Amino acid sequence: MVEASAWAEPAATGSPKAQTEAAVISALRALEVEQRGLSTLRDAVAGDLGRALAAVVEIILKARGRVVVTGIGKSGHVARKIAATFASTGTASMFIHPAEASHGDLGMVTRDDVVLALSWSGETVELRDIIHYAGRYGIPLIAMTAAPASALARAAGASMILPKVDEACPHNLAPTTSTLMQLALGDALAVALLERRGFTASHFQQFHPGGKLGAALLKVAAVMRADDLPVVTPAAGMKDVLVAMSAGRLGCALVVHDGRLEGIITDGDLRRYIDDDLLQRRPREIMTAALRHVGPDVLASAALDLMNAGPRPVSVMPVLHHDRVVGILHLHHLVAAGLS
Repeated sequence: MVEASAWAEPAATGSPKAQTEAAVISALRALEVEQRGLSTLRDAVAGDLGRALAAVVEIILKARGRVVVTGIGKSGHVARKIAATFASTGTASMFIHPAEASHGDLGMVTRDDVVLALSWSGETVELRDIIHYAGRYGIPLIAMTAAPASALARAAGASMILPKVDEACPHNLAPTTSTLMQLALGDALAVALLERRGFTASHFQQFHPGGKLGAALLKVAAVMRADDLPVVTPAAGMKDVLVAMSAGRLGCALVVHDGRLEGIITDGDLRRYIDDDLLQRRPREIMTAALRHVGPDVLASAALDLMNAGPRPVSVMPVLHHDRVVGILHLHHLVAAGLS
């Protein structure tokens, strides 16, 4: 057990303002060091590291199983995130803790899998068993390390060698810049894989059905009303319009002729003509002809942006497919889906 006195007490010198300024300076210095690290990584990917990454993409695409990502300590935390990103973007993946692997979890790794091992030094003792296991059963081993001559790099069939950089820690000890670079390279690899697989927003929605993100990836067809639409013809009387609007409970009626949309009548239109012989008018006299509409295959989030666009947002839009009315989208539908 470490005694509390082993840690240095925080300096209490200076005014609160001075202490705030010192904290900001420290934070900015750390971000500048990490920014230089990412710039160095980018330059490396533009060269040899990029060619190594491309080779890794091919290895993973040829695998019939999963990408088993492993690492310990801070590299382990990054490895968990990389595995999660792979899994959510079309590359089947899982994280295995190297210590648990040595106590039975190696049974989760099959000959069809690929192992991606993270270790900045490449000499992490805890990775020994999973490295030997991969070699014994001919499982492709990919290294992400900063040490090209390390045990991990020598054992791997493919290595992504990260450039050496300074840590943001003022003592150059705490993993900061190094873990950021591991994370960034993992993201770059995931993006390269998803683009090679032709992974689309629709595929992404399948893996993210819940929460705000899942709602944002829904298509208009999934939230619009497609049945019992409040539709009237141009020749209809205003009583028919009022009945349709009341039955539809969407605050509007669509004016349709031969399946094609001519305009929309809203509660606001009725109010504007309420004292001007409203019941004697025809739909074309009070409808809005130039109106916003959306297609059923458009993302619901994009439809919401369209409804909110301009100086006069709207709460309801017709849904058209090949110029034919197939539904109505109301703001309430988007709210119910968790979008607004």
